[in-house]
Amino acid sequence: MRALWPLSLLLACAPLVARADPSETRTSSNGLEPQNESPAYDDWLLRRKHTLAEAEVGMFALPNAPISASQRGGNLPIGTVGHGDATLLTGMHLLYRGGSDWVLGAGALFAPLPTSDDQYGGASGLSRTHARSYLWIGGEARYIPLHYKSVEGWIGVAVGEIVVADRFTTNAGPDVPPVVGTKTVTVSTEGGSVGLQLGGDWLFADRLVLGIAGRLDHWILPTTPTCSAIGDCSTLSGPVSEIEVGLRLGYRLPL
Repeated sequence: MRALWPLSLLLACAPLVARADPSETRTSSNGLEPQNESPAYDDWLLRRKHTLAEAEVGMFALPNAPISASQRGGNLPIGTVGHGDATLLTGMHLLYRGGSDWVLGAGALFAPLPTSDDQYGGASGLSRTHARSYLWIGGEARYIPLHYKSVEGWIGVAVGEIVVADRFTTNAGPDVPPVVGTKTVTVSTEGGSVGLQLGGDWLFADRLVLGIAGRLDHWILPTTPTCSAIGDCSTLSGPVSEIEVGLRLGYRLPL
């Protein structure tokens, strides 16, 4: 029996040696993140389920829809763009990533600095200013075919509602208390929007994502313009093409 004790000791230590194999996947003390040195886990933080809140700033352009014949190219810090309207774009996206290759969410975009036309006169013949602002609210879906470490590329669709507000302001005349009335008349137009989008994201910190995205939208607006009592009418109707390009900064909340 004494001759068998070395064999018994070897068999008892065999499981410990197997568990110490460095080629196997290990988990951290909190049991959440794999500690494997393999490159296959470089993008693990992006692929796991999480929610994402994104803030966006960029450019918003209607290539074929200037606000007036005398105001073409819009109003951007970098100057005019094209022959239509163009202005600053800001917004927010709230997204849910339920798998490694797909994302669902919703968002809202608006133009905080609309282009204005100081030469607008209108049917009244008064000295007036015209500006046009935009609001988009809708949902989106993304498919992520490209994964490379902490960088991803995606394509998607967006469907929502668009609200266009034409604001006409009278420059002449004395100011009166707001309870009496204002010098501004707003004519709103509502319609649907469907678009295709393309973008990329870079996870540069555990919770922070930097991205760039572009979108081509097709607006479907009423064909009959809406007019105010003094003859100021909405300036967009029917189908309208719209282009967006923006930078996005997101904050991830793992689930």
